[in-house]
Parts: sequence; C-alpha cells; structure tokens
Amino acid sequence: MKYNKLIAEFMGMEYLPNEWVTDGVIETGEKNQFQTEELIFHASWDWLMPVVRKIENENELIGAHILSTDRDKTYKEVVRFIKDQACHIELQEWEKDNLS
Repeated sequence: MKYNKLIAEFMGMEYLPNEWVTDGVIETGEKNQFQTEELIFHASWDWLMPVVRKIENENELIGAHILSTDRDKTYKEVVRFIKDQACHIELQEWEKDNLS
C-alpha cells in the first residue's frame, strides 16, 4: 500500500539505495533488507503490531484506540496517527516525494 514507506520511516527503518533496512524492530526472520514493494505493514499482523506497540508505548490511550480486530482498519488508524504527528508541511512534501 502507498503508506508503507511512511510507516517504515516511523519505525526507524533506514532507506539505503533501493532497499529498506530494519535493525530488528520488525520481526522478519532472517531477512533484514526489503524492496519497497516487500514492505507488508498493510497485509501482515506480524509487521503491523510492532507499530501499534510503538504507538501505545508513546501514548497508551491512543494505542488502545488504534487497535481493532480488523487489520485494514488498524492499518488506516496507524497511518492517521502518524500523519497527525507529522508537521503538515513536512507531510505534504513527503507525500509529493513518495506517493508519485
């Protein structure tokens, strides 16, 4: 989905030339480098739940509000939370650079 890069940045994943690198924040097995299309926050609870936990650690009430039994709804709430935390101008620039 189009906001997986936003979530990857929020989670502290680093973008090197042509791939995202995680240092264990997301449990991905043996692999720690991913192409953008391999980011699966939108499709995997294993990827999405560490994001919810990070949000919950920052603010328990918001974290509890974000979690749903519906993964798509949780994904959308995570994106909304991250977007709300970003400066409006920075987010517009990010979307222009990353959603084209």
